[in-house]
Amino acid sequence: MPSLICPVCGRRLERKSGSLVCEKGHSYDVAKEGYVNLLRSGRDGDGIGDDKISCRSRRDFLNKGYYSVLRDALKEEIGKRPVGSSVLDICCGEGYYTSSFAQGKYDVFGFDISKEAVRLASKRGNASYFVSNMTSIPFEDGSFDVATELFAPFCESEFARILKDGGSLFTVVPAAKHLWGLKTLLYDNPYENDEKLPETSLFEVKNLRTVTSTVTLETNEDIKAVFRMTPYFFRTSLSDKQKLETVPSLTTEIGFVIAEMVKK
Repeated sequence: MPSLICPVCGRRLERKSGSLVCEKGHSYDVAKEGYVNLLRSGRDGDGIGDDKISCRSRRDFLNKGYYSVLRDALKEEIGKRPVGSSVLDICCGEGYYTSSFAQGKYDVFGFDISKEAVRLASKRGNASYFVSNMTSIPFEDGSFDVATELFAPFCESEFARILKDGGSLFTVVPAAKHLWGLKTLLYDNPYENDEKLPETSLFEVKNLRTVTSTVTLETNEDIKAVFRMTPYFFRTSLSDKQKLETVPSLTTEIGFVIAEMVKK
């Protein structure tokens, strides 16, 4: 089972009472929810990453099962691994996907830079959660059989470092017509997603799988919640955003491209 390492000195962390402690004496308190904050920062993490409103909005949206097609597909892919495999969910958010991975037979870890997201994830259970930055993941080289990164920045050198030789990284990008119903409502000339995978020299694509479904967003708040989860929320004009204000529900296609990349 992989062991967390101290972000200051790199020694292994061991559980002692309510803390994780390394042999150099650096200590990190375990929160009552079970997670540990390993951010190397003078701040406690409350003001870093997604805030409480964003995290809870995403949690409530995902809990309604709108993206269950993606969760189930990822669970199926990871479920092909041998019993005892180690899995790391990079930028796990509030743990909707992470908590489904264990299936009673894997050692699963998840982390995010947002303390609130990790706090909510810990309440789901089924994994060990911690607060950290993806540019310095607190595990030794070659710790994991599998890693996942969903809609997060692609830090290929660090992802490759923590994976075993031949280990798999699952990355997800939106399929061509993901949220097409939302786009046609917002824009006069909507465009399809390019399905472009991250560029990398450290991984090679082994498998590609596209999953699609049609969902009906049942409330105006659900429509706004999924819009806030997209990158084009920040690129959309105020006048276009206002088109959502009076829409009570919306049926739209969703779709995801799941790429299994193997460490070279």
